[in-house]
Parts: sequence; C-alpha cells; structure tokens
Amino acid sequence: MIIVNSARIMDELDKKGAIYSDRPVLQMGGKLVGYDQTLVLIEYGSRFRTYRKHFSRYLGTPKAVQTLSPLVELEVRKFLKRTLGKPEDVMDHLRKLSGGIIMRLTYGYEVQDGEDPFVNLIEGANENFNAATVPGAFPVDFFPGMMKLPEWFPGMGFLKTARAWAKDTASMVEVPYKYTKDSMAAGTAPASFVSTSLENEASMSADELRDLKFTASSMYGAGADTTAGSEYAFFLAMTLFPEVQKKAQAEIDAVIGNGRIPTLSDLPQLPYVHAVVLEVLRWNCVAPTGVPHRPIEDGYIGGYFIPKGALIIANLWNMLHDPETYPEPFEFRPERHIATPEKEAELDPRKLCFGFGRRICPGMHLAEASVFNCIAASLAVFDVTKALDANGVSITPVHGNTSGIISYPKPFKCVIKPRSDKAVALIAEELL
Repeated sequence: MIIVNSARIMDELDKKGAIYSDRPVLQMGGKLVGYDQTLVLIEYGSRFRTYRKHFSRYLGTPKAVQTLSPLVELEVRKFLKRTLGKPEDVMDHLRKLSGGIIMRLTYGYEVQDGEDPFVNLIEGANENFNAATVPGAFPVDFFPGMMKLPEWFPGMGFLKTARAWAKDTASMVEVPYKYTKDSMAAGTAPASFVSTSLENEASMSADELRDLKFTASSMYGAGADTTAGSEYAFFLAMTLFPEVQKKAQAEIDAVIGNGRIPTLSDLPQLPYVHAVVLEVLRWNCVAPTGVPHRPIEDGYIGGYFIPKGALIIANLWNMLHDPETYPEPFEFRPERHIATPEKEAELDPRKLCFGFGRRICPGMHLAEASVFNCIAASLAVFDVTKALDANGVSITPVHGNTSGIISYPKPFKCVIKPRSDKAVALIAEELL
C-alpha cells in the first residue's frame, strides 16, 4: 500500500496515467455488491474506455455542459423554492437538486416533490457502496481467500449483506433504464443520454446495451453524492464565516443587482463567488482519499519503485490542507484562489479534487457548474446564519465529517432566511 501525500507526486502519477489508472479488486464493494461493473471500479481496459467516451460525448466537456445549462438552472430554482418552504431540510433539498439534474439528463426523469422513488432507490445503493468500500470494514477485501469458505463459517455473515446490497445495485441499473425504455415506447420520452443513445438500438449488440446501462447508472453514482456534499459544506461555511457571505453577496448585488437570480453565464463576472466555489472544494474535500489506483506494470515515481498491482491511495485531504500550499488551511478564505499582481493564486483545488490519470472525474465540468449555480443563486436570495438554542445563544457548528469514500459534513444547525421580500418574489417568479 502506497499513500501519496504530495501534490507533486500526484502530478507525476497523472502524467503517467496510462500505467497508474487501474483499480484494485474490491471483493465486497466490487465483486459481491456489483460496483466493479460501474465506472468507479471497473478495471482499466476497453469497457472503461467505452464508458468514458459516453461521458465525454454527453457531459464531458465545457461545451457539452453549456447545452445543459437550462436544466441546471431550472433544478436550482426548484431547490430555492423547496428551501424557502422548509429551510430545515436543506440537505434533503440538495440531494433532490443533484438527483434532479442527473436523473433528467441521464434518463429524462423529472424528480418529484416529497419522497421520490428513484432518488431513494439510487441514494440507497450509493449508501451501500460507501459502506462496502470503507477501508477495513470487510476483512474479505484483505483476505480474498475467505470467498472459498462456506457461508456457515464464523465471520462469513458479510455474504448475506452482500446479496441484499447486490439486489439494490441491480435495481439502480435496471429500474430507471426501464423507465426510459417504457417512455420511448409510449412516445413520451424527452431527450436524455439513454433515449438518444438508444435511437439505433436495433443495431446495438448485447454488450453495447449492457455498457450503456452501466454508464447511465455511473453518471448518477459519480456526481450526485459529491455535488450535494459540496453544496452542504457551502451552507456550513457561510454559517461559520459570515464575512465571506457578505462579501460574496456584495459582488452579486453590484454585478447583477436584485432583479434576477444568477445564471451560469454570470460566472466570468463573479470572480469572488467562483473563488467561494473553489474554496468549498478545498476546505471540505468530499472524497478525502479518492478511490484507490493500481499500476498495471512496474514503474518509478519520485525515485521510488512502484510495483505492479500495488494499492495507491492519494491522501487528497492532506494535500488540500497542507499549510505550505494553503496557509491557515482550516480557515475558509476564498481570496486565496484569486490571482492579483501581488501574488499568484494558490494551487487550484480542482487539480486535486477530481482525481488523476485516466480516472479523472469525467463529470467535473457539470459538477462545478452545478455547485456554482447553487451557491450563486443561494447567496443572491438567502442569508445563512447561526441557529439559536433555547436560551437565545447562538450555536456554533463543528466542522465534522462522515466516514467513507464520499464524505459529507456531519449534520449541523443553521438558519436560512430570504434576504428580502423581493427575494421571496423572485424565487416565485423564476418558477413560473
């Protein structure tokens, strides 16, 4: 096992991505639960490249994401309305926001208000994945020989769990795909990744259809958790650092005014708000160790011999909190990402947050666009402040994080209120 704590070493791994982009075999989360067929864990090879081509064609470039801007902006407006109605449920609204964007573009499915069966289905499968891939949680990952033992043998209870989780994985892949197929048959399917990909279904092989289904399910798994986690961290940051919120709101008010909600086209004119987005990605890394890589051949990195098959873990959290790169790393300081004549901007956290080599996140442009629009729109219409206890004393949240490959801020209390009556009217107007 090799743990990488240096951005310089990670950059060298990135440049040799053809060698260092395979995945280790995870017995629990991969083979038993079924995530070894999705983009996150599939081995480096021809199927992996097919998945990446699908991503690139539909959402893998800034130009492709630009065509999806109306969808992102519509779902953000729905988020604003839900948050205005029930601000205490902001995390649920954020999950629905990220799910709404990805389900619509992937399957043409419009997420429902209240409990949504598809969002619940896929969120449940993702929770299973997170639990199944916690390092050390299941000894079978370190001792694969356990797979040969009978189920009644002590310590083999994980097999029952794996079967239940594998059913959830299969449902995550098949159920929304069938929804799109049924909609196409009924002539009601809007344009989506699946519907446009199936226009020539008659000429597609069984393997091509299989890869299409797993690519589609990978789109949700790759983006929903991470974007929702980053957006939740934004609300925590605004609670803890009110001066940042005021400065970002002042920029929005000066550039856009209070007559409309910011859109993705406003990003170039809002450098401080964009810096808030970058600082969110750094301050609360949602994938603190990424997903392990495995070299396909022997090699040398930074003068060290890296044997074929080694487990490589990039300690992204450490890199993003290195005081030599980011002074006062636990402070939320967006200005660190703005270059001035006096200083260069500090290392762009996107170079660390979205992975490296051939495994760099193919949905990173959509993720950044979604997070920016959510943050800019929320700043335009809401004030985020500390909650008060029963004695009227403000509650200062603690910045804690959940465990797992995907890490959220632990639940915290805050108050989210509209900035003005004009903001309330604006949220309603934007949804007409």
